[in-house]
Amino acid sequence: MHRRSRKGAGLALLALVALVAGCAGQPTRPTPPPRPTPTLPADLAAIPDAVPRAEARAVRGNPASYEVLGRRYAVLPDATGFVERGVASWYGPDFHGGNTSMGEPYDMYAMTAAHKTLPLPAYARVTNLANGRSIVVRINDRGPFKDNRIIDLSYVAAAKLDMIRAGTAMVELRVLTPSGPPPPAPLLWAGGRYVVQAGSFTDEDNAQRLLARLRDGGFDEARIVPAEIGGRRFWRVRLGPVADVEAFDRVAARFSALGLDEPRLALD
Repeated sequence: MHRRSRKGAGLALLALVALVAGCAGQPTRPTPPPRPTPTLPADLAAIPDAVPRAEARAVRGNPASYEVLGRRYAVLPDATGFVERGVASWYGPDFHGGNTSMGEPYDMYAMTAAHKTLPLPAYARVTNLANGRSIVVRINDRGPFKDNRIIDLSYVAAAKLDMIRAGTAMVELRVLTPSGPPPPAPLLWAGGRYVVQAGSFTDEDNAQRLLARLRDGGFDEARIVPAEIGGRRFWRVRLGPVADVEAFDRVAARFSALGLDEPRLALD
């Protein structure tokens, strides 16, 4: 079942688009009329990955920051070394042929994707952590704007990760550069290896305050995990493990109810 993530806010987002339609660089756009359910190409496996190449930063789709549904997003000045884990979704026929945030036509049969804060265009390797399938996509659009989703994949990109039926998948995203070395393969999903990270701090007192807030909110299993990265000490506030996307979403909903920032997926 296809779960619509990008325009999950429905009429609220349509109203927002109407208000800001004249703003330069605005990353959202009106929802086009529904189209028929697509069929996958017979030669799906033969569709090649996107090939990273040097491209100038796009004129459109790269404002310093923008706001959608009351939340402000800051576009990163540089994507080098960017790594993110979380939930991927996909978008397809309802948007096929419409304009992406860069102004290019959206092609659901191309290896592309949408991201909220990476500079456009960007290239990334996306790996389905449940089955190890991996693809390379060109990011040329903004979204998804549903909570707890980090990337919206094109229809064919999602199919190559075997996530069309489920609609979502736990993934790792690693930005690629044309001259950069290939990234290491991420660990596959194995029960207990993936947890929810509520925050990471260089000040232990801040971690303790977040821990207390989580436990007051009923997250009795929350804990602080110290780590040293690049010679710096961090205190990570974590809970879990989580078994699947639905469990991760339930945690994220509880975070939202407590007024906490959106959690992240992390390796245990």
